[in-house]
Amino acid sequence: MKKGSGWGWIPFVWLVYLVGIPLELAGRHATPQQWTFELLGVTVFLPIYFAGYRFEGKPLVWIIAALAALGAIYAPGLAAATVYFIYAAGFIGFAVPSSLGYRWLAGYVALVAAYCYVAHVPVPTLISAVVFSALIGAVCVRQAEMLVATCELRRAREEVERMAQVAERERIARDLHDVLGHTLSLIVIKSELASKLAERGDERAVVEIRDVEKIARESLAELREALAGYRAAGIAAEVARARSTLESAGIAVDYAGDDVRLPAAQETVLSLALREGVTNVVRHARASTCRLRLAQSPELCRLEIADDGTGGGEREGLGLLGMRERVEALGGRVLREYGAGTQLTIELPTA
Repeated sequence: MKKGSGWGWIPFVWLVYLVGIPLELAGRHATPQQWTFELLGVTVFLPIYFAGYRFEGKPLVWIIAALAALGAIYAPGLAAATVYFIYAAGFIGFAVPSSLGYRWLAGYVALVAAYCYVAHVPVPTLISAVVFSALIGAVCVRQAEMLVATCELRRAREEVERMAQVAERERIARDLHDVLGHTLSLIVIKSELASKLAERGDERAVVEIRDVEKIARESLAELREALAGYRAAGIAAEVARARSTLESAGIAVDYAGDDVRLPAAQETVLSLALREGVTNVVRHARASTCRLRLAQSPELCRLEIADDGTGGGEREGLGLLGMRERVEALGGRVLREYGAGTQLTIELPTA
C-alpha cells in the first residue's frame, strides 16, 4: 500500500507539535537572527515531512535521516526542536519490514540518546527526545503492521472472491453440459431418424418428431430447474432416461441394478454421472450394446457403464472432468478402462 494513497488530513494534524518552536522562541524573547534560523529549519522540514507520506521502504530511510539531521542541528539550541527526532521516529515503521521495525526503532532511539548526551543537550530535553521518540515510533510501527495486515487481508479476500467466481463459472459450465449435452444428443438422434423415416414415407416420422418436441420441452424444463438450483430427478428416473436414450440410438441395453437409496448429494452426483456416461456412449462409442450395472453395499455405491464400441483412450472432455470433480468432492473415484469397448466405473461412499 502506498502511504500517500489514504492519509487524508492526518499529516496536517501532526504538524500541531511544531507550535512548540515559536512558543519557546517567544518565551525566550529570541532575537530576529534566532527567529530566522529556527523558522528556516521549519521551512526545510515541511517539504521533507510531506515527502515522507509519498514514499515507503528504502527511499523513506533518507527522509528519516534528513529529519534526524534537522533534530541534530537545532535541538542543542532549542528544546522544542527535539520534535524533529520524534517526526523521524514516526516514519521508521514504514521504512523497513514490520519484523524489523522495533529493532530499527530501538537502534534509532539509542543513537538519539547518544547524540544528545555528546552534544550536551539538557537532561530534560534529552529525556523528552528519547521517551517521545520511543513512544511515537512504537505506535507508528504498530500502525504500519496493521496496514500491512489489512492489505494482506484485502488481497486474500479478493483472491477468495476470484476463486469463488471461477468455481461458480465451472459449476455452471458443468451443469449446462450435463443438462443440455444429453438431451441435445437425443434430439439429434431422433431428428436424424425422423428424417430417414420421412424420406421413406414412413408414418413413424411423425411420432419421432413429436418425441423431439417432447424432449425439447423437457430439456427446457430441466434447464430452468438447474438454474433454480435443482440438479437431478433421482437415480431411478435417470436410469429410465438412460435406457430410453440408448434404445433410441439403436443400442441394446443390458441393465441390472439394486434398489439404491442414497443421500441427496450422492444421488444427484450419481445421476449426473450416469447421464454423462450414457451420452458419451451414444456420441462416441459406435457401440451396439451397453451394459449398465448399479449396486449398493453398506459402504459403497458402484455404477458401471460398459459398451462394446471402439474403445480408446481419448482425452477427457468437459463432461468427464466435471463428473470426476463432483465424484471426488464426495470422496469417490472414477475409473476408465479400455479394451473391447470402454468401461466407466463410478464409486461413491454411501455415507
